[in-house]
Amino acid sequence: MLNQCLLKDKKVSCVKMIFEMDKNDALQKIKEDMEADKDLPLVSKPEDVIPGDGNPEAEIVFIGEAGGYHESIQRKPFVGQAGKLLNKLLELINIKREDVYITNMVKTRPPENRDPLPEELLAFGKYLDREIDIIQPKVIVTLGRFSMGKFFPFDFISMAHGKAREVKWKDRWITIVCMYHPAAALRNGEIMRREREDFLKLPEILTKLREKEKTKSDIMKNEVSQMKLL
Repeated sequence: MLNQCLLKDKKVSCVKMIFEMDKNDALQKIKEDMEADKDLPLVSKPEDVIPGDGNPEAEIVFIGEAGGYHESIQRKPFVGQAGKLLNKLLELINIKREDVYITNMVKTRPPENRDPLPEELLAFGKYLDREIDIIQPKVIVTLGRFSMGKFFPFDFISMAHGKAREVKWKDRWITIVCMYHPAAALRNGEIMRREREDFLKLPEILTKLREKEKTKSDIMKNEVSQMKLL
């Protein structure tokens, strides 16, 4: 079904068609499509792909940069030292790793862990977009400057980190919170302090979004009830 989304003469939106599928199946389809994509840079065999991991119903999606050595072995994002720190930061705010979704801009390991190239970010970007469409998170946390650049290409992370900002994503709004990459926090004590402070803001951000969503839902229910009385 998702293949039909690629046909230009189809008028039904890709997002609508995705909702007709189970989210797990849709995410599995992304993995299979990446493994079969002969045009993806840095991918010479299916095992080179490092797919996203986590809860397809997650309220929060974390987006990192690219895989490293341990990620390439386990085919799972954030399982090295940076991943261990991410787990601890999630524990700090009483959120389980299995309750969030974690992915990367580039879903493989660049040579010698170098920075992703623009053409690599572009090539993998369509698959990240599909993940966001499927999961529809309330909050996206960008980890590092490359994922921040997807939404705020002209910002500096030193100024943008820890701030909750709404971004229009197709037909809906998503709250984006930019943070430092955990690997940077491991190298710098001051960045580690900022990272902890930024993570501690997430529960309040989520609570406010849930309350806003509930208020909007209550208003819609009242309007429906009023219409029935007419």
